[in-house]
Formats: sequence, structure tokens, C-alpha cells
Amino acid sequence: MQITNIKVHRVNLPLVTGYRWASGVYFGATKGIVEVCADEGVVGLGEVSTVEYADIVEREFAPRLMGVDPFNIDDCYRRCLPEIRTLLNTHDAGLVKAFGGVEMALWDIKGKALDLPIYALFGGPVRREIRFSEYFALRVQSATEPGETTPLEVARYCARMREAHGSTLFEGKVGVLDLDTEIEMVREVRAAIGPDATLRLDANNAWPLNTARKALARLAPYDIANIEDPAPTFYDMAKLRQHSAIPFSSHLPDLRLSVELGVPDTFVLNVTALGGLRETMKFISACEVMGVGFWFYSGESAVGTAAYMQLAAAIPYLSQPGQSLLRWYADDVAAELIQPRANAVPIPDGPGLGLTLDPQALERCRHRYERDGVIPQVGEPTEKHYRRFSLQ
Repeated sequence: MQITNIKVHRVNLPLVTGYRWASGVYFGATKGIVEVCADEGVVGLGEVSTVEYADIVEREFAPRLMGVDPFNIDDCYRRCLPEIRTLLNTHDAGLVKAFGGVEMALWDIKGKALDLPIYALFGGPVRREIRFSEYFALRVQSATEPGETTPLEVARYCARMREAHGSTLFEGKVGVLDLDTEIEMVREVRAAIGPDATLRLDANNAWPLNTARKALARLAPYDIANIEDPAPTFYDMAKLRQHSAIPFSSHLPDLRLSVELGVPDTFVLNVTALGGLRETMKFISACEVMGVGFWFYSGESAVGTAAYMQLAAAIPYLSQPGQSLLRWYADDVAAELIQPRANAVPIPDGPGLGLTLDPQALERCRHRYERDGVIPQVGEPTEKHYRRFSLQ
């Protein structure tokens, strides 16, 4: 088997409406859907997180991989990436993250060719369903959604999710408004979801250290299971640990520093952040040895989500629920939107990633990108942004 073509579809994946976070309003994500084609008619799917990484795949990696055996992932890795120590001296992490999308597609090819799900290639399933959290935040009004603009409205939204979907795992954005209002929101959410529900928060590095100290003290009565990035650095988190027992998590994958300082307690990453499924497995194994937690963050397409689910199905240590914007996606590149029920989604049991692209959905998402460009991730939106990126 040989690789005959590699292409990347740039797509816009809108949310039903935008939500507020520390850096502005998030309306959805722009992704690159990777297709690696082999000469026996097998097509592997992967995902990269930015159009810049999509350019790297097409410009740098595709010419190096033509005619290569897609089963030989090590060979593909060596052709695309310099020796890692040299890479760290000459590049940022962009090459690694871009290759992560290609590597995902190579595993999909291998699974499809062998008629096995990827989790079977990694030893078989240790669980039959994957747990996800619900998300909550202040959300803007759109043509299809009323949005939530007050603490009570956010709490009522969470109560509806519990009643309608059996949800008992919640994670929400803080670091957006003044501290008094956000403490009120957490208090209202806790009352709405009940004392038995899991409640996580995400501050996105928005709190200065003194504010974070005050916030943690005031949040203690509400049984917070985790706060993501409550301060900008691990050193600041170590100072916060002196004042609070609430666990911390971060997107920065510095395991050595985490072990040295004792914080954060958990890393929150996606499959491509470390360069693909194999590198992610290695990192998770190291986390397990060192007693550091791991779960996945939100925002991927159905392709990236399927890759996470394949790993979570095969690795016993991945028992904690991942973040999830799944309830808020208005469109995706697969035939059906992934929707958790009672906090969980059954593992895909088809070959490879267990996912099939929907050509019509893919074309819709491609058209949005070609029409509107990259969905903005930061800053207060203009009226143009509201019109374009609130579900169309």
C-alpha cells in the first residue's frame, strides 16, 4: 500500500451561538480536515486545528509522503519532522501539531485496511462509552438561541441540561465578569445542578494572582472539582496551592515542571497537541507514572473527537470525563452530531476512527470558510461577526 494523495479541507464549524470567555466571544472553530489517500482505495481522516497547520500539511508534508507505506508510521514521522532536539531549537510546536493530524489519518487507514477500530490496535476496549461534560457560559443571543446573560439564566440552562439529558458533569467559563457576579453564577449553578453533580470551572488565565486567591477562597463552599488555568503560570499556581485545595489543570504540557512544583494536577490536551495518537499515549503513560491527571479539551470536529474516543476506549487511565462543546455545535463534517446522554457517548465501533464524512456536511462547512474566512477566536465581535458567525 502506498500514499497517493494528501489534501486538507478548511472548514468552519459554527456553534448555535457564541459564548463569552476571557478573550472575547467564541462563535465556533476553523479546522482542517485531512484526507490521506492510499492506492488501494482507503482514505484516512485526520484533523489539524488551524489553517496554518493545514498549509504545513499540504506544502511541507504531502510531497515527502507520496509513495510511502502508510502502515509505516515511524517512516512517515521521520520524513516529516526533524530530530526532536533540533526541532526545538529551530521551530515552534507547529510542525508537531500539523503532523498530529496526518498521523491520525494514518491510524485511520491502518484500522480501515485491517477492518478494526483503532482501539483494537491498541489492545482492545477497556470501556464501552466515553464520558463528556456539559458546558456552560454567558452566551450571546442569536436567531436560534436566547442566550444567557445573567447568573440565574446560566443556572436555569444547566438545570435544563440535567433534566433533558441526564447530565451530572458540568464545566463553565469564569474570568469574564467581575468576581462578585461570577461567584453568584457558581452559587446559582451549584443550586441548580444539585450537590451530587460534578462542577468544574475554566478561568483561561484571566485572574491576576491576588484575584485568584480571593476567587478560590470564595469558591470553596461550592465543591469545585477543578479549575483550569486559575493563574498564568505554574509558579503562580504553586503559590495558589498554599491557599486552596481545589485541583488545578492546564493546557501547557510541561510534565517535568508540574512534577517539580506539584501543580497543575491535570493536563487538558487534544490528540494533535503532542503530535498524534502515539505521542499522546506516551505522554498519558508518563502522567500516570507521575500521578498527574489527564483529560481532553473541547472544540474538535467529529474527526478529532473520534480520535480522542478511540484513545479513551483503550487506555484505562483516561477515566475522567473530557470537556465538551458537543451540545453547542450547529454543524459538523459527519452525518450526525455527537450528543452525550447521561454524560456519555458510546465508542465508535467501525473500522479506523469509526467515522464517515458526510459529503454534503463537509461542503457546507467548506463553503462557510470560503465565504467568511477564519472564525475569530478573540475580541469583542462586530455586528458583521454576529451576522456571519451566528449559525448560518
